[in-house]
Amino acid sequence: MSGKHPSGEEFGGVIGRTIYESTPWWPDSKIKKDAPNIVLVVLDDTGFSHLGCYGSTIATPNIDALAAGGVRFTGFHTTALCSPTRACVLTGRNPHAVGMRGVSNFDTGFPNMRGSIPKNAGTLAEILRDNGYATFATGKWHLAPMSECSAAGPYTNWPLQKGFDRYYGFLQGETDQFYPELTSDNHFVPVPGTPEEGYHVSEDIVDKSQNMIRDLTSLVPEKPFFLYMAFGAMHAPHQAPQSYLDKYRGKFDAGWDVARAEWFARQKDMGVIPKDTNLSPLNPGVKPWADLSTNEQKFAARLQEAFAGMLEHTDDQIGRMVSFLKEIGQWDNTLFILMSDNGASQEGGATGVFDEFKWFNGIREDVDAAVERLDDIGGPNSHCNIPWGWAQVGNTPLKWYKQNTHGGGVRDPLIMHHAGKLAGEGGIRPQFCHAIDLTPTILDIIGIEQPSVVGGVPQMPIHGVSLKPVLADPKATLARGPQYFEMLGHRGIYKDGWKAVTHHESGKPFDDDQWELYHLDKDFSETNDLASAEPARLKELTDLWWSEAEQHGVLPLDDRAAFALFAASRRPGMPTTRTHFTYRPPISHIVSDACPPVARGWKMAVDLVHPAKGGDGALIARGSLNSGFVLYIKDGKPHFDYNAFHDHMLIVGPDTLAAGPHVIGIKVTRRADGGGDVVLSVDGKDVATGAVRTLLFIISSIGMDIGQSYAPVNSHYREPFVYGGKINTVTFRIPELPQRGEAISQVRAAEAQQ
Repeated sequence: MSGKHPSGEEFGGVIGRTIYESTPWWPDSKIKKDAPNIVLVVLDDTGFSHLGCYGSTIATPNIDALAAGGVRFTGFHTTALCSPTRACVLTGRNPHAVGMRGVSNFDTGFPNMRGSIPKNAGTLAEILRDNGYATFATGKWHLAPMSECSAAGPYTNWPLQKGFDRYYGFLQGETDQFYPELTSDNHFVPVPGTPEEGYHVSEDIVDKSQNMIRDLTSLVPEKPFFLYMAFGAMHAPHQAPQSYLDKYRGKFDAGWDVARAEWFARQKDMGVIPKDTNLSPLNPGVKPWADLSTNEQKFAARLQEAFAGMLEHTDDQIGRMVSFLKEIGQWDNTLFILMSDNGASQEGGATGVFDEFKWFNGIREDVDAAVERLDDIGGPNSHCNIPWGWAQVGNTPLKWYKQNTHGGGVRDPLIMHHAGKLAGEGGIRPQFCHAIDLTPTILDIIGIEQPSVVGGVPQMPIHGVSLKPVLADPKATLARGPQYFEMLGHRGIYKDGWKAVTHHESGKPFDDDQWELYHLDKDFSETNDLASAEPARLKELTDLWWSEAEQHGVLPLDDRAAFALFAASRRPGMPTTRTHFTYRPPISHIVSDACPPVARGWKMAVDLVHPAKGGDGALIARGSLNSGFVLYIKDGKPHFDYNAFHDHMLIVGPDTLAAGPHVIGIKVTRRADGGGDVVLSVDGKDVATGAVRTLLFIISSIGMDIGQSYAPVNSHYREPFVYGGKINTVTFRIPELPQRGEAISQVRAAEAQQ
């Protein structure tokens, strides 16, 4: 027989009664002849002008070489935030339509914000894998609900379940570059080195990427590969090896006004922006450099040095990957794409921050105190982010930032390189395009039609268009329609060279938003508002925005701040909804969004059997050197440290633990002023007390370990600090969740006190 086998497989051979009467047959591998490898590099929080080939004075020679041998896009747009852009890139669909209007930490209870990509929006990796490609992902994922990213899963939205054969990186939106939270395939793994040994996660990501490719090309060289390599850079924390930090000492002392003017002039000389482009005015809240105090200038300059050192270090890692592909003979047949997911970040606030989580907690930086620790910036003892002034330099010549729908949030670098296969190498492509256009472009270049079914699920249409025409002809036009933007209530709409956009103030009625109108074809930097001159065109575009919003699932509009969105993301059955946790070690690392929500205060108890010898070690460790808490045994005595951005509250039990069973307890009671009272107990007896000045609402991007501390919370011990005794159980009890209005008022009150 031939045809369909009882298993359901279509069979093209002949099946007789015996092997001697039968003809074997194998399905087509689907690998297209000369199919190119695809390497897609995603940078984080890298503004339009941050790369040397887009005007910066920061050294990015390897990226610049890609641009010189490829093409730069100057009309490339994103969503203004990381998870939504990445969902666009990997699906070819608009973010709200695939449940990703914000970061994947949020699930607000509406289809436009589930924090995961639905099955009817198959990923590029799934499509390529079905067409014979090996598929690898390394680095930042941030496309799964973070409450699902514990060792208990569900694993439905992890990389391996979204089309990738292998994965190595971090699932969260950011991580410490020296003490990252690492996942290999479907399980957590310890950091393979220490800062003292020269470890940095960007180097690790490239090493693992090379290993995956080396295995494939050594064993099955006929198989093409797709590598999605997403660095933690340039998201905070800005951390780099010391030699890179040292290189930029004093380079930014002249300030952001001077740097911005210099980068703007370079952009015009390079042809990255039109000669008649205006430099947008300083954003609200950004002072002229000369108006800053001496300490404000010192702090801001050092933060920018850390950013620059990290960017050059990242560029070197990209250079390592390019060199590797050349060494193994794969470079000429590799389409190499490099992009940023949004503009430069506003999360450093007006002054910049030693720890980015201060911004998320509504805490203002004390600059006069910060300058006492300038030499920590960029190293393991900082989690820093640049101030608004330097962020606007990174977005030159544009206004606003990441999270905003003006150019500074949504217009970003995109470089494509394919040796000898792109017209006008070294040239610029000014055509408007969007992150949703990358998947259809890659499929078009390979010659793969968008499948109507992926994994047995009928697919929604791809919203993007192929950019292949402009790769062949720099003057080609793209057959794309309007493109809407929406992020945290900010909105925008582009059509035929025109853009309407509004900067929304959280809490104000959307109908009161002031819409602006720009002719982007003649006004690159959005500085000539034509709303009053062309009211009919503005109305046409704003009406179109509502139509596109309806079509792509943008509604309901939601302008709640990050703390409220975290509070709203309590899907039933996930850890954030519980008030009682019991852990029975040994268990895997627990990511931050799956940790007990301790902002309201908490009780925790460790039931253990202490050894006669070798009993020092961590019992519970949450966070890192920059923020977190840790309960540990040292010199035989119990210690508890609450670390609020290097403001340590350390209490120590007075007695050495005897060998045998014990219960070590911590009770933290939140005070009305936002601080907390702490009691350490041993076997039910209170032995030490302390007071925390500020209990953090969001502690750290680094999660929690039990029985060890892979990311140290203070300098009194060294990682991994494994406890030598036996831990039977660890329990957390959390006060009942306040009503929504009460919770928000608590946060508002805490912010007002800062």
